[in-house]
Amino acid sequence: MTAAPRKAKLAGADAKWTVARGRTWPLGATFDGAGVNFAVFSVEASKIELCLFSDDGRRESARLTLPERDGDIWHGHVAGLTPGTRYGFRAHGPYEPEKGLRFNHHKLLMDPYARMLDGRLKWSDAVMGYRIGSPRGDLSFDARDSAFAVPKSVVVDPSFAWGNDTPPRRSVAETVISETHVKGMTALHPGVPEGLRGTYLGLSSDAVIEHFQKLGITAVELLPVQAFIDDRFLIAKGLRNYWGYQTIGFFAPEPRYLSQNALWEFQAMVRRFHSAGIEVILDVVYNHTAEGDALGPTLSFRGLDNRSYYRLTGEGRHYVNDSGTGNTLNVAHPMVLRMVMDSLRYWVEVMHVDGFRFDLATSLARAGHGFDHAAGFLAAIRQDPVLARVKLIAEPWDVGPGGYQLGHFPHPFLEWNDKYRDGVRRYWRGDPGMTADLAKRLLGSAEVYDRAGRAATSSVNFVTAHDGFTLEDAVSYRHRHNLANGEDGRDGHAENYSDNLGHEGHSRDAAIRAARALRKRNMMATLLLSQGTPMLLAGDEIGHSQNGNNNAYAQDNAVTWLDWEKTDRAFLAFVTRLIALRRAHPVLRQRRFLHGRVRALDGIRDLIWRRADGAEPSSEDWNNPEWKTLCAEIRGAEHGRAGEAGGEAVFAVFNKGPACEVRLPEGQWRRLIDTGRPEAPETPVTGAAVTCAADTVMVFARAVTPLTQGGTT
Repeated sequence: MTAAPRKAKLAGADAKWTVARGRTWPLGATFDGAGVNFAVFSVEASKIELCLFSDDGRRESARLTLPERDGDIWHGHVAGLTPGTRYGFRAHGPYEPEKGLRFNHHKLLMDPYARMLDGRLKWSDAVMGYRIGSPRGDLSFDARDSAFAVPKSVVVDPSFAWGNDTPPRRSVAETVISETHVKGMTALHPGVPEGLRGTYLGLSSDAVIEHFQKLGITAVELLPVQAFIDDRFLIAKGLRNYWGYQTIGFFAPEPRYLSQNALWEFQAMVRRFHSAGIEVILDVVYNHTAEGDALGPTLSFRGLDNRSYYRLTGEGRHYVNDSGTGNTLNVAHPMVLRMVMDSLRYWVEVMHVDGFRFDLATSLARAGHGFDHAAGFLAAIRQDPVLARVKLIAEPWDVGPGGYQLGHFPHPFLEWNDKYRDGVRRYWRGDPGMTADLAKRLLGSAEVYDRAGRAATSSVNFVTAHDGFTLEDAVSYRHRHNLANGEDGRDGHAENYSDNLGHEGHSRDAAIRAARALRKRNMMATLLLSQGTPMLLAGDEIGHSQNGNNNAYAQDNAVTWLDWEKTDRAFLAFVTRLIALRRAHPVLRQRRFLHGRVRALDGIRDLIWRRADGAEPSSEDWNNPEWKTLCAEIRGAEHGRAGEAGGEAVFAVFNKGPACEVRLPEGQWRRLIDTGRPEAPETPVTGAAVTCAADTVMVFARAVTPLTQGGTT
């Protein structure tokens, strides 16, 4: 039986609204043609009010009490409301911060399930639940209304004319990722219309998509695009949250990247990428929210149900801070886990994205006794039929206890591999004893990932990412130069395993510039010749520099925006050639690990390490800190099938030592790449040996008669 409708009116408001019982699902605001159903979770609230606002969000036009509570879901249906309605919640309940209860009905709260947000957070003391300056600190109470300062949630109709949109569903083995920032990629791009620069539509413009296609990128991994805020301390310094790791809305696209404040803009971007055969992966931040610690603002989760949404310490006043940002989301709570799962499914089913990279993923899988590879969050994702068809990537660390969990996430997760980044940088910097480590990285870090049925593609290999030096800066700076961040240069990683090759910063010296260009080619060649899943930092391919800033999280300016007018076209052509080489030779991107085992196909080992003289390295070689020239003869893995890299061989030389003669394995070889001569065409090799210059990568291929099980055909 439906409850009798109620009529409510805010004193002084013009509109009267009919409020019915509604239903508990779905959570958030749902338009049904006759009005909007609102449903919100709170265990300990005593009353939840729905606040409606004028179209510009400035005037509260009605305040309606949600009439029903089923379990911990408060809900109501308001007839006559339509998409575009601006709204928020106020939660009544006890204010006892020492016990973790922080209800304050004077604070307007964003809907955790809001599909759109309108307006930016206006920093004011009024958004704090406590009185700034009070000697009682966060135990005090602030009665000022915060509605003027808080973004408004927006009712949306998410329907979109997807047409024949089909996710590319690229296999992981053929995936090449570009870690990309929506604004950084487009803000200065001459081929993007000015009105679309810095937007989702600009990112999916013809010029940008053509760049990705020509380069050979199969997936763009977008830095956070779920709605986030600019931290107060940044605003005070005249800076902004550029990277976006301060999420406040897990269902809403970040409004600053919209040109028409419409949901369809994001959907149109995804559809355009799909039509170009490119997947869209989102960097998502479910480990914490933008509300910070006990001295942070009350914007949404804290005001609705602080003790459910966050992990608290002691009696509840203080927050667990495994994220390093002030709080940690409590995904062990069933309703918080439901929110995360609902969010992930929403982005797949409604927004058509192709995967997720989970920021500080260890936080999401930490149980009471520490990291648990069978934690509820991981189990929920692994059993979900919607998420089974998308790519899942973990950043396998956080700053909490036992936070470094590289290699411990279960299938089907891929993982960012910082061992790869550091090992490759150190090898090419010339650090002693790194040749044996390079061999591990070239094989997909099997010592880390070859367990429990995981594939060699589990390792997301990278030499640069948003967090740290760009590739240009990794060969131009030994030290971070972060004064622009306003933290006296103390922020960012102190050890970057970088080198300036003779001069700190930009140089006009031709010899230094040539050495840097060679070092970049060597590192990029190593990345694209390695087993695993390669990830490039967008802009590295054109030579982008951040002037030595290795923590440019607050630099929404020319420091981070790619300067397309300064494109290093020679390096761009070389990277394009490397990606094409990887695509053309399946032995470079295998699912199965290589262990030097004899193949039943032909009786030849799938991997043979060699020294420059052609001999196989001894244990003394592997332990020799001065051994600098590593050669690898690579074929299809032992258990591979015919047609899956079984019938070809690649011979790669990585030489950090002086020039030397390299003896090739028997057979007819063709030189594909020589980083010392980047423009040299592919050529057949005559003779049994070649000269390899100092600090050089060389790649050769040998075509072999196609194989079938048991021998040759």
